Amino acid sequence: MGTCELGRPLPTASPEAHTPHATVAAEQAELIGGWRLLLACVAGVAFGSIGFATYSIGAFVKPLEAEFGWSRADVQGAILFSMGLGGIAAPLAGMLIDRFGARLIALTGLIGAGIGFLSAAWATSSIWTFYLAYALVACLGAGSGPVSWTRAIAGQFQKSRGLALGLALSGTGVSAIFVPPYVVSLIESFGWRIGFVGLSLLPVAIALPIAYLFFRPRDTAMPKPGSGVQATQQPGLTALEALRSYRFWVLMLSIIAMYLGITGIIPNLIPALTDRGYSPSAAAAVQSVFGLAVIFGRLLVGWLIDRYWAPAVAAAVLTPPVVACIIFLNDVPYAAYLFAALLAGMAAGAELDLLAFFTARYFGLRSYARTYSLLYAGVAVAAGIGPAAFAYVYEMTGSYNASFTLAAILFAIGGPCVLTLGRYPSFTQAQSAGAAPAEITAGRGKR
Repeated sequence: MGTCELGRPLPTASPEAHTPHATVAAEQAELIGGWRLLLACVAGVAFGSIGFATYSIGAFVKPLEAEFGWSRADVQGAILFSMGLGGIAAPLAGMLIDRFGARLIALTGLIGAGIGFLSAAWATSSIWTFYLAYALVACLGAGSGPVSWTRAIAGQFQKSRGLALGLALSGTGVSAIFVPPYVVSLIESFGWRIGFVGLSLLPVAIALPIAYLFFRPRDTAMPKPGSGVQATQQPGLTALEALRSYRFWVLMLSIIAMYLGITGIIPNLIPALTDRGYSPSAAAAVQSVFGLAVIFGRLLVGWLIDRYWAPAVAAAVLTPPVVACIIFLNDVPYAAYLFAALLAGMAAGAELDLLAFFTARYFGLRSYARTYSLLYAGVAVAAGIGPAAFAYVYEMTGSYNASFTLAAILFAIGGPCVLTLGRYPSFTQAQSAGAAPAEITAGRGKR
């Protein structure tokens, strides 16, 4: 049987092959068959270089402020080094994945991330030693970022790609649930330095063994020159062709707006709520609800985009955080903060899942790692700027109200703009062999 867009089966004469029951059965079989890869990706996303850097920094704000006199903006400026440099390193990681394969790059990156977090435990009164540690997390751990894990998922799952991406990227939700209370407990019992030692163990002691055993994706490496093995190009655009597409820049606008807002909120939840009189444990519980929502949002959105037009699903999930920001602006009952965290978490869970899905559907798999890494650079830079910018606005105004107002505006832009992406394109075999791009409207992409 032939294949069409992104490896999806061509229609056949057998009507029962297209029944809802047969489709669900095929999706379930694909997921069950790939459970080992999915488990490895969940662990890698959760405890790789990006998974918990943002979720953990809030717990260190006040301890570092007390010991060294650093401001909140100073402490959270570390995320700019971690995420910002991670964004710069992401395209390089994408190139290495295309050259050497995702497995080697991912395993090496997990070790590098552990080294980076361990070095933060030896920070001195010079804040640059602290920033250097987070720079090491970004540079040494670049291979453990989402590029490696999503490339493996996109290449191995076709019928259930959206849900598989949702499952894999739910690792960030695992981080959001587990890491804040874990770090708060370590800091309260042993101090902030042991908190960083505890963080360094997560990529090496948990993610690395699981990835070593189970992360064996279909080969993404280019054949070595002179090996006699011929490269097999998959359908889609080159990275340069993707850059020339308006869709690339629509996605870039959306992810920058969303991640400025999301990452501005996440690390500031604990200090913002403790400022209002809540205990660190109660504030961490709100952030844990955020993490639960991340997982639920990823899985729900992943299931939906396998069945419905993904931009409509995206707009419906990415816009409600405007309401969350309005709640965070006010002194409301504790339950309302939990609800706001749920709305924001749903959007945070959906965004990275949607970015991987959109990259595969709108640009194809031909240069997935490079194209995704370029878009992810926007995620990383925005995620690096957001926490420090929110903290800086707090220092200028004495409250987080201006930041939450700005976040509401960003969500109102980032959510609806994806509706302009249009129908899914279909990539011809001629194009994958190097001919000029040709887009044919796919039947599964109707609005």
